[in-house]
Amino acid sequence: MFYQNKPNFERKSSWMRSILVLFFIFNSCMLVVGQSRLSNRSTIYLTYGTTGANLRGFNQMLEEKGLSQMRNSYKNLGVGYQARYNDFVLGLELFHNNGPKSFFNGYELDYRTTRFYFNVGYSFTEEGRFQLIHYMSLGSGFLNFQMRKDLERTSLASFFRHPENGFILRDGDIHKGSHYFTGFLTEIGFQMSYDIGIPGRNETFELMSKFGYSFSPFEESWQMKGVSFGSVQSGPFIRIGAGISLPDHNFFYRDASLGAHLLYGIHFTKPDALNKALVENGFHPFEGRPNNWGLKVLGDSKGVLYGLDIYNLGMTGIANESFDQTLNSVRVYFNSGYKFYERRNLELGGLGGIGYGNIRYTLSSTEKPDFPRLFEDPDHDGYLRNGGVMTKPELYVAYGIPLTNKNLFSLILAIHGGLEIPLSNYKLGDLSMAKYMSNSYLNFSIGLRP
Repeated sequence: MFYQNKPNFERKSSWMRSILVLFFIFNSCMLVVGQSRLSNRSTIYLTYGTTGANLRGFNQMLEEKGLSQMRNSYKNLGVGYQARYNDFVLGLELFHNNGPKSFFNGYELDYRTTRFYFNVGYSFTEEGRFQLIHYMSLGSGFLNFQMRKDLERTSLASFFRHPENGFILRDGDIHKGSHYFTGFLTEIGFQMSYDIGIPGRNETFELMSKFGYSFSPFEESWQMKGVSFGSVQSGPFIRIGAGISLPDHNFFYRDASLGAHLLYGIHFTKPDALNKALVENGFHPFEGRPNNWGLKVLGDSKGVLYGLDIYNLGMTGIANESFDQTLNSVRVYFNSGYKFYERRNLELGGLGGIGYGNIRYTLSSTEKPDFPRLFEDPDHDGYLRNGGVMTKPELYVAYGIPLTNKNLFSLILAIHGGLEIPLSNYKLGDLSMAKYMSNSYLNFSIGLRP
């Protein structure tokens, strides 16, 4: 079991377990399919759906106080990558889930989760327009539960004087950085998809639906302040989506590819303006630069590049003897570009991206009581947030290492350099954070590409 006060190495061990299990499954699949004539396809897709959930522990407390329960479902938005080798399917998915809002005595109750899964599955159909896939997912996640008043903060100084406007509970706090994902999450489901041809293109437009059940196998692994929130991570789901697929029978060798990459980024920026305001108001400044772990999906069709990036810049530290602080920014880019050079296993390319970025500064009290007292005395934490449009140019160099004799797929090592340009002010109160959002970066990625 997982407990609230377990050591960090125990909480993060689920990451290692998940990766090891998928590693052995992956190699077993490759040994099987590597001995036959292979068909393959790769797909990038977006999904939207709903998942059932019941906050049993928290709802029981509300019922004892004569209050109405929170609703038992939440919406989820996801992005995924899938590679199929004959009948075996491997992939990964990232979901952001928003719970329904409830109101009590001027406070807004809300919860959200983020999940990252590795998938392995099996297709019941031969390669064709229709696919039916059964799959299992293993991963980790993040849970945010809060009860707060939505107060308008006109200045940063007024926020620092009185930041408390509710409470915020976080487990696997990705506001500190993506490597803080925790817990052990699983999902079992079915996927149905159908290909629709794109006029003038060899790619296909893929419509899909997914249904199944998500759950957290360890009941006590999502406890916060004396209440179990594990049921938030469990429930039946149904999702619909669409994406771009590359069936190999539409292409000659090396005409097209679509790969998924994990990336680590160095961003050459510091929150100097915010640090100055922190010091002026008696708080400790942030040290160092933001850490960044993310996901890149990059496709190539006869030299034309496309894909998306999702990454999460996080900073954390001690604000004073009463508060911890985090500064977080999630960036989502849709990219397109061109491959300038390719010879043997080396390639060079350029990309342009446009997307969305947000910024959130949080002060969290280190002395919050447990439930039910916390529900009766909620004013402990506070945050400021903003968001807007971002754009970037990027150059990359990549090297592919074939992993099978038949060159079924390659390990891709790459370096990406670029400049992020904010198209909004990104104000926290009256303080513009556009200079912090604007920065040059260097990303290192490793991935698999069919």
